[in-house]
Amino acid sequence: MSDQLIIFDTTLRDGEQSPGASMTREEKVRIAKVLERMRVDIIEAGFPVASLGDFEAVKAVAEEVKDSTVCALARAVEKDVDRAAEAIKPAKRGRIHTFLATSPIHMQHKLRMTPEQVLERAVSMVKRSRQYTDDVEFSPEDAGRSEIDFLCRVLEAVIDAGARTVNIPDTVGYNLPHQFGALIKTLRERVPNSDKAIFSVHCHNDLGLAVANSLSAVLNGARQVECTINGLGERAGNASLEEVVMAVRTRRDIFPCDTQLDTTQIVPASRLVSNITGFPVQPNKAIVGANAFAHESGIHQDGVIKKRETYEIMRAEDVGWSANRMVLGKHSGRNAFKSRLKELRIDFKTEQELNAAFERFKDLADKKHEIFDEDLQALVTEADLEQENEHYRLVSLKVCSQTGETPFANVTLAVNGSEQKAGAPGGGPVDAAFKAIDSVVGNRGQLLLYSVNNITSGTDSQGEVTVRLEKAGRIVNGHGADTDIVIASAKAYLNALNKLIVPVERTHPQVDQPI
Repeated sequence: MSDQLIIFDTTLRDGEQSPGASMTREEKVRIAKVLERMRVDIIEAGFPVASLGDFEAVKAVAEEVKDSTVCALARAVEKDVDRAAEAIKPAKRGRIHTFLATSPIHMQHKLRMTPEQVLERAVSMVKRSRQYTDDVEFSPEDAGRSEIDFLCRVLEAVIDAGARTVNIPDTVGYNLPHQFGALIKTLRERVPNSDKAIFSVHCHNDLGLAVANSLSAVLNGARQVECTINGLGERAGNASLEEVVMAVRTRRDIFPCDTQLDTTQIVPASRLVSNITGFPVQPNKAIVGANAFAHESGIHQDGVIKKRETYEIMRAEDVGWSANRMVLGKHSGRNAFKSRLKELRIDFKTEQELNAAFERFKDLADKKHEIFDEDLQALVTEADLEQENEHYRLVSLKVCSQTGETPFANVTLAVNGSEQKAGAPGGGPVDAAFKAIDSVVGNRGQLLLYSVNNITSGTDSQGEVTVRLEKAGRIVNGHGADTDIVIASAKAYLNALNKLIVPVERTHPQVDQPI
């Protein structure tokens, strides 16, 4: 294991580009702290020029994270590079990641630039980035569909200009594993100064091959993989961090490298990202899915009982699965509550915020016998959501539902501090609750998704609801959690409605989309 495989996590940047997955500054910091605890090498915190909100979020991550390198994305444009440099200035170790498309289709139809102009711009922006930091990464966007001769020219030039990492993105998920691995090998052989830079890969999952392509690249000399928790990302997502890391760790007989990650933090990180974004993890998802280590077949169960390795190629404990839970209740003290939150890397800026969270904990403890870590994550996330915007707030909800009768909901909302009441029938209790809210709020937009997941096991588990709304081309996700699933649904719906009425703070530039 002479080589280290560098893990570049882009959950906070590319992962956030999933429709409806935008994160607040506080949420980005919470996820960044967990990534740091996992010992992720590089955290790409965002795209600072996109908005003031994203700039502040990247800066906040740079201020908080000490052990991982904090990276900011920038198009190959002067203002982007300057803004990225300003955002990562507080970081102990900062990186600027600049990119420019190199495929014929992108250069001709999107950039409207000649190959020579692209080459000149790429070199110029790498040099400009080097004025701020020695750690500069360059990505030829859509490298997977670029002409090999031109790609070699660009890589040689940007390495000469000072790029310490060159990232080869399969931007549209077009490549096949054998093809992509061969591309990495060819580039390393043909670029004269390839030994002066680390070769990285950034693969999208449009054909379900992001992890396979990334691993093929590693076998052919790539030593950095760009990935996300749960495979979150634009369209079909990115290479899944947990799958890449555990494939390399498990198949040490094949891979001549390994990561420095603390893999026991994988499941906690997965749960936190799912909780914050509202994107649930499918039960059969590798590594972090609820069924990843479950055995139903009698033959499998018999084999695992006799010797675990008969049907399990890794230990569940090694990726963070455990029976660890916080057995606290309504008689538990504030100090024990605070200590457990500290272990989960959840901090409060003021005693007021801590006291409010403790009150929520006490309320939940009255409803549930056991409080799990996931409950605490949901509790804190819900508090963040309420602080974020509260134009509409649920005061009370009463729903009547019985066999043979049409469900009916009565709702009281605080609208800018003034209480308004309404009632409505519906096809079910949730439908009735939504229609009652609509009677107060008015035009809600189109409901694209309504999803319910249990946060923990047991009939007293909190239900976590995700509601996705679209209005005038804008898509938002709303989240809510409660032991009463109808109340959780109303909270999620109101959270989405609140987001729709807030001016858009965070949008990615449409000129030259990120890789």
